[in-house]
Amino acid sequence: MPSRLGWAVYDLLDRVAPAPYVEATLAEAALDEGDAARALVHALRLPASPTRDEILGRIALARHEQQLALEYFLAAPDANAVQSAVLARAAQNPAEGYALERLLEARLALSATHPDAVAETYWHMGILANQEAWRQVSGSATQLAWLRRGLGDFESAVRISPLSERYVIAAANQEDLIGARRRAEELFLRAREIDPESADAIAGLGVIAFERGDRAKAQLYLQQGRAVDPRSLMVRALEHDLQTGRVTKGPIQ
Repeated sequence: MPSRLGWAVYDLLDRVAPAPYVEATLAEAALDEGDAARALVHALRLPASPTRDEILGRIALARHEQQLALEYFLAAPDANAVQSAVLARAAQNPAEGYALERLLEARLALSATHPDAVAETYWHMGILANQEAWRQVSGSATQLAWLRRGLGDFESAVRISPLSERYVIAAANQEDLIGARRRAEELFLRAREIDPESADAIAGLGVIAFERGDRAKAQLYLQQGRAVDPRSLMVRALEHDLQTGRVTKGPIQ
């Protein structure tokens, strides 16, 4: 069926027996054609719902109303759309990106239907907290506060999704950043239990060994991690530590 005939059928349905799926389809079709005004007419006929908020957000974007679009995407909630706004803000100011990510987490938590998305949001918050920490004076109370905030976020991600090796690795790295080596080692071991072939977990154990002055053990872990994935960020960090003879500390990426 030609697309124009399909839209004609939906227009007829809209006049005879309007229904939410018809209004949503016509609104999306209007947006695809660049007609935000016509899309708004159909969107406003929709009952309050995530679909309505998401379409209204897209209409606001088409009208270059960025803040209004963001409010609708938060209401929906549309995690991908909000995440794009977070990244844009964080590029200039990680603390502002963090604040917006926190709003997204709160909105997702209220829905009680997105546990994986909530965990991912906490993980993003941990990364943003680290980015802000490294904008602060090295060793300052403010920097430490941001690092601890990031640790709390990574721990929340692990609590919600305990079998995610990535979240456990992030929490382990964060513990190491604040000097809690024993806890970091426990988490790296836990990550290796989750995935015995995790190059990051293996190399992380090597980093802890190196920090404790055991170069031989660190070298052994490096060989094991390199055999699994030589491109692993943790493997490369351990390589750098062993080559330079000093520990490299930096934000989790």
